This record gives sequence, C-alpha cells and structure tokens, in this order.
Amino acid sequence: MAVSPNIRIGIPLPSTPYTYHRLPMSTLSYPFFFFYSSPPRALRFHSPPTRHRPPSLRPKASVETPGASGKLVENVVIIGSGPAGYTAAIYAARANLKPVVFEGYQVGGVPGGQLMTTTEVENFPGFPDGITGPDLMDRMRRQAERWGAELFQEDVEHIDVRINPFTIQSSEREVKCHSVIFATGATAKRLRLPREDEFWSRGISACAICDGASPLFKGQVLAVVGGGDTATEEAIYLTKYARHVHLLVRRDQLRASKAMQDRVYNNPNITLHFNTEAVDVVSNTKGQMSGILTRRIDTGEESVLEAKGLFYGIGHSPNSQLLQGQVELDSSGYVLVEEGTAKTSVEGVFAAGDVQDHEWRQAVTAAGSGCIAALSVERYLVRNDLLVEFHQPQTEEVKKELTDRDIQEGFDITLTKHKGQYALRKLYHESPRLICVLYTSPTCGPCRTLKPILSKVA
Repeated sequence: MAVSPNIRIGIPLPSTPYTYHRLPMSTLSYPFFFFYSSPPRALRFHSPPTRHRPPSLRPKASVETPGASGKLVENVVIIGSGPAGYTAAIYAARANLKPVVFEGYQVGGVPGGQLMTTTEVENFPGFPDGITGPDLMDRMRRQAERWGAELFQEDVEHIDVRINPFTIQSSEREVKCHSVIFATGATAKRLRLPREDEFWSRGISACAICDGASPLFKGQVLAVVGGGDTATEEAIYLTKYARHVHLLVRRDQLRASKAMQDRVYNNPNITLHFNTEAVDVVSNTKGQMSGILTRRIDTGEESVLEAKGLFYGIGHSPNSQLLQGQVELDSSGYVLVEEGTAKTSVEGVFAAGDVQDHEWRQAVTAAGSGCIAALSVERYLVRNDLLVEFHQPQTEEVKKELTDRDIQEGFDITLTKHKGQYALRKLYHESPRLICVLYTSPTCGPCRTLKPILSKVA
C-alpha cells in the first residue's frame, strides 16, 4: 500500500502537550494503531473495621544468613504504586534504604494505581485548584525516583515470605529482600455494561466522594446501583450535589443497615427502584450520557431512566492474591494489620493503602499508611540489625523548561525529535519525511506508559 511521505494522523486533545517524531519511511513496513482505554478506579468501600492480631500472635519468618545465596539482599521491596506505594518509596528512599519498587499494572496497562483513571482530584492537600490523578501520581513517582528509589514497571508474579530473606519474583527478575511493603490496592467491581468502557469517567464512576462534586455531575439527575451500605451512603452523599438521585436495587429490599435504610427512605431527593437492574448506558447525539437502560427483574420490562451519571456501589476486591496462604487475610481478602500500624501477621511484611483499608479508601489516607509502612520498615531493619544504608549521590540540577523562543532559536530540522507548535508548523511545510505526531493528555493513563516507550524508540 502506497503511503504519502507526509501523512499526519492524530486525535488532538485541548490544551495538551505534544511531541513530534520524524521517522524515515524505510523504518515503517506496515501501518500501526494505538488504542487507549481507561482502567477502573476502585470504589471507596465502607465495611466494619479490620480485625487485628496482637503482636504476640504474629509468627516470625525463619531467618537465613543474609546473602547466603550469593545474591544482593535489598533492604525493602515495595509491591504496588499509587499514593501508598509511592509515598512509602519516598520515605524509604530518604532513609537511605534504596527501596526497590515493582509498580505493577492496573487493568488497562497503567502503573500508578486507581488515581490514573481519576480526571480531577480536588481533596488532596496542597492543590487548591485541584490536580488530575495522573499528574499527582507522576509527581509522586518523580519524587520517589529523585530520592533514589529503583522503579520497575513490572508485575510481581510470586512471593515467598516464609523465609527471610524473602523472595520476590517479577515477570523480569528475582529479588531477595529483608522486608516487604504490600501496596497493591483494590479493584472496584464492575457491571460490565456494553458501553461501560466508553463512558467510564465520562458518566460512570465508582466513587461518589471523588467525583460527585465535579461539574460533570453537579446539579444533574444521577443514579446509584446497589442495595448495601456502600450504595446507600453514596446515594445520600450525592444528594448534596445532584438535582435528584435514583437508587437501583436488584432485590425487593435493601441490604443496608436499618439506620442507613431510614436515611434513604426519609430523603425526598432519593427515589428507590426495587427489582431493577442497569442494562446499558444511553447517549445523546453529542455522545454524552443521557440515560440508563433499565430492566425489571420480575417482569423483564425495559425502559430508559433519565440520568447524567451512574455510580457503582456494588463493592470491590483487594488485590491480595499473592499473599494468600502466607499472611493473615480477613474473610473478604483484606490484609490484616496490627491496629495503628502497617504490621501484618509475618515479621518484616507490611501492608499499606487500600489492600488493608476497609473503611476510608482515600488517596490521602493511603499516602499516610504508606508513610507509616516505610517508617516501620526502617525500625524493623534497625532492630534486627539488617539495615544497610545507601547514601544517595548529589541530585542533578533540574533542567529548565524550554520557552517558545528557545525552541524557535534552537530549531534544527535535521533532528529526530521536536516539541511544540512552532516545530510542527516548520516540519509540516519544510520536512519531506513522514511526521509522527504524539498527542498526550494529563487525564490519559495509558499515554504516560506509551510516551517513555516512544521516547526510547526515537
């Protein structure tokens, strides 16, 4: 298939940074496409407090001679990213522990945890005008890296914490360590509606506290799916911002506590729909969510309910599969920790963030628990005479961002990589070679994974 020497294909997003890569035609033997999809953000789920085990009942892992296998034994390995994992990495790195971080991947291929799918974070301290979830995670990640954390965008496939040093096996490498911080988070349960991915974060959400006050939902008619405490709490919370809230319940009664039921029944801004399930999302001619296709469980009758937003209140699952059979978990799969600490049932193994948090499930509480976990690791290593300090070299001075004038004065059409509108105009009119335009958005999690990969290729 013949290809014009100056093909420009892209989907521009407003007010987004973009980089241009000029590739010779000889390097392209076939057309390629990039598909972006947004992974789910876990639901803030409320349930009874976690059970805790007293220190006397926590078994100690057997201890081998450090380095007996001939491999370097790391001070600490952090499994997971997000606010908990990155905060733990920052504190551990500043304590000269040189933490090794396996960032892992959310469903959809993005490290950085649940906030990678959050359009706006308006309740994280220090950002009076709000910040996007991906931007917040990028700042945390760079801060951890600056202080010496070693980051790997890899999934951990197996761990063994029965014998110290512990063994961590990722998709690419095996690491021995004296301590582990487990910060793998939790994943929201989803309905798997036909158009769910299309409207995720554009009308469908799993966190009323995070998104309820956003301009997308404020003053609109909204719907919540679920019949337990989570769903009723979300419905009540949304009445602060929504014009009206519909609560869709599959059963013929609520499963929530009596107190929560009373609050729902007595709220004039909530309408209950029993024996009703959501079937799909309906959109208008502009591609915006305009309603929900519902179905009666008892009769099978389908109808469209007007709503600009749909919130899931159907629970979530902690990502604790790697620890099953090795560390104490509760009946729902959450890691059990000693009250007020990050200590698990095994000495040297710590948990932070949503993987051990039943109740609060906020970015700031996850970050706080990551801090606690890192400080606990340092004390554990010192107490057991296992600490090996790694003093960080002096940090290089941060490079200044180039201005438009700098770009114009330093423009060289023979270079491979360019940035900015001026460069695009010059290349468009003067370059005889194929121009590959990379558009990235602060709200696009996969963009942040693709961008460094393309940078290496170019």
